[in-house]
Amino acid sequence: MRLVLVALALITSFLVAEFVTAVIEDSLALYADSGHMLTDVAALALSAWAIHLAARPSDIKWTFGLKRAEILAALANGVTLAAIGLFITVEAVQRLITSHQVNGSPLLIVAIIGAAVNLVAAWTLAKANQSSLNVRAVSAHIMTDLYAFVGTALAGIAIMFTHWVRADAVASLFVAALMARSSWGLLRDAGRILLEATPDELVLGDVRDHLLEVPHVLDVHDLHAWTVTSGLVAMSAHVVVEDHCFSSGHAPRVLDALQECLVTHFEIEHATFQLEPSAHFNHEDGLHP
Repeated sequence: MRLVLVALALITSFLVAEFVTAVIEDSLALYADSGHMLTDVAALALSAWAIHLAARPSDIKWTFGLKRAEILAALANGVTLAAIGLFITVEAVQRLITSHQVNGSPLLIVAIIGAAVNLVAAWTLAKANQSSLNVRAVSAHIMTDLYAFVGTALAGIAIMFTHWVRADAVASLFVAALMARSSWGLLRDAGRILLEATPDELVLGDVRDHLLEVPHVLDVHDLHAWTVTSGLVAMSAHVVVEDHCFSSGHAPRVLDALQECLVTHFEIEHATFQLEPSAHFNHEDGLHP
């Protein structure tokens, strides 16, 4: 959390200075960057709060703890990026139709300072856990800002040397496009986790094949895998074993072998198996393959 708070302090300090400059110069590009920086501040604050919640232990009510707070934070960041990007796009199109007077030098100065601040923030967050969707969401905000400041700097240079003030609006559209790209990635990844889709890196057919290789296993069905939060995959399955495993007391050893198979081949430690005799399948309705 400390690294996230350091980045939050950097971005917040610059946001205030950039917004004041945007108001003085009436620059849409700076307003756009300020809006994106505001989402960065919100993203970093949400990230810090989500990390705090995710660290809380599980209890009888929240059996997985509050680990999905990080995913909800990433989802919120994706929504805010999309909303602000849409607003900037509408305003930019209006300014392409009716130009506004903008000074190029303040754009260039603010963009250079902003790029430097974002570089430091990105370097700070690079030390954090990049396997977390929450951290990746914040990093996406920061990197998008870095690219956006490059676009703003180019707009400032264009206005200074060519007096083409619509470069301000063009740079804003560039920022909006970056926002849309980052937003889609966050919404897609968070949505897959919240809807409990099978993790991208996991092929259930391969999992079933490996489980079937365990001695005394006859069939595997009702197999599910989902992501609780970044880096925590859970799985459940109904496993049909030879009938004598129950009468001979061999079932616990089969269970141990199934768990070891998952950990060894797929690094899945949180799994629930229901061991069944072959006749039990006839009593199960509505199960998945």
